Amino acid sequence: MSEPGFVAHPAPASHDFDWTDGASRIAYTATAGHLDIRENDGSPIASVFTVAYVARETSGDLTAAGETRPVTFLFNGGPGSSSVWLNTGGFGPIKPPSTAPLPCGAAPYPIEDNPATLLKYSDLVFIDAPGTGWSVMAPGVPDSRAWGVDEDADVFCRAVVDWIAANARWNAPKYLFGESYATTRVAVMANMIQNRCIDLNGVIMLSNLLDWASDQAGSDAGYIDLVPSYAAAAAYHRALADGADAAGAAAAVDGELLRRAEEFALGDYAAALMLGDRLPAEREHDVAVRLGEMIGIDAALLEQRHLRLDMEDFRAALRGSQGRMIGRFDARFVADNDYVVGSGGADPATNDAATAGVNSAETCAFRAALSAIGYAWNRPYLVLNNMQVEPNWNWMHRAPALDEPMKCPNTALDLSAAMRRNPLLKVAVMGGMFDLACPYLSARNDIAHLFLAPRLRANISYGLYATGHMAYVDAAALAAMDADLAAFYRDGRF
Repeated sequence: MSEPGFVAHPAPASHDFDWTDGASRIAYTATAGHLDIRENDGSPIASVFTVAYVARETSGDLTAAGETRPVTFLFNGGPGSSSVWLNTGGFGPIKPPSTAPLPCGAAPYPIEDNPATLLKYSDLVFIDAPGTGWSVMAPGVPDSRAWGVDEDADVFCRAVVDWIAANARWNAPKYLFGESYATTRVAVMANMIQNRCIDLNGVIMLSNLLDWASDQAGSDAGYIDLVPSYAAAAAYHRALADGADAAGAAAAVDGELLRRAEEFALGDYAAALMLGDRLPAEREHDVAVRLGEMIGIDAALLEQRHLRLDMEDFRAALRGSQGRMIGRFDARFVADNDYVVGSGGADPATNDAATAGVNSAETCAFRAALSAIGYAWNRPYLVLNNMQVEPNWNWMHRAPALDEPMKCPNTALDLSAAMRRNPLLKVAVMGGMFDLACPYLSARNDIAHLFLAPRLRANISYGLYATGHMAYVDAAALAAMDADLAAFYRDGRF
């Protein structure tokens, strides 16, 4: 039960399960419950909901159980998302099978042992941010204590330390795994928690966004970052139109296509954007033609927009002649354009072909898992609360060694500081080539500006997969990620 000063919540529940992929076996304990998080003076902050999977026994060549087994803390982003997606969508021990890039449809869903679970290599702790899932602020404590870049990272660091202390895992290798906004979070946490005398072994970042200035109005960086992902989407849908199936269309997006798109984006296209109104009309026309051929958009429209095509406009235009709109989180998904019902104020986390295709299956699998564990609470579980959380988010960030807080966060500075402070820290940067929300080139550009010595740059591994933002919803991509993460836990790189 909860401690005095916190919202009354149920006691933790645990249940023993077995996982197998047919060749290896894990006997594990799943525990669902709250951590009551406190300030340094002992006053309450929040009750943070977690679901943990801890191996009791393993077979085959899987990482042995015990107090020195790695433990990984995982969280989704938003801000305003629970960690359902990484859990039953991606790397927990059970998941519904994926049908990406087609929607999963409605229940019932088969729920199976997940062959790509990270439980093979590490114990897992999934944490919901305050205001999401069943994580709640303590009575009288304002949301603002947790709803901000630095405030959020502090609460998560406290939750991680409290879980380690409660479970006597001080000597275990420790990893952080964040997706989307949670890559911003883990970059801050990596430096913050090491300043609290706990060094990390690894940080895994999926669908990255570290420098938020690149996505602000008036910045050319966001347009540059999107070009390879636009090109990937165009090639995929062009192949579909030519009769390819989904696998064949994905295969049409090869490394050479992406290399040429990256070279153009960082070269002639970036140089043209930097000139602004000084760009000669002839050169603007030439760049528009080349860009249009690459991303499947009419050059005349690109000239009208001065070579800058916003992501939402691209989504509507690529297959607009068919009344279709491609996905934001995964450009392979398509849905009927919703212009007939309105064009403003929609929740981007749910009003998208990609998320709509998987949200129900992953949520139902998660709630089924909680039922099997034996945990229930008579209040709504907030799978997504971003429309409430994000508008009230404090984006000010005090980066390492800066006297004044940044009004628009760049947490690559925090990651850079963490890697300098801990030269053994390993970092995995992963993303999907069809992700328009967090384009993979943005991550590579952010990481390229850490300005690390070569020996520290060697600690960074990159993984790019033929999938979208929630990369794990694609079975083939998940298998590829599993192989890379196995190497990361074993060797520190892939």
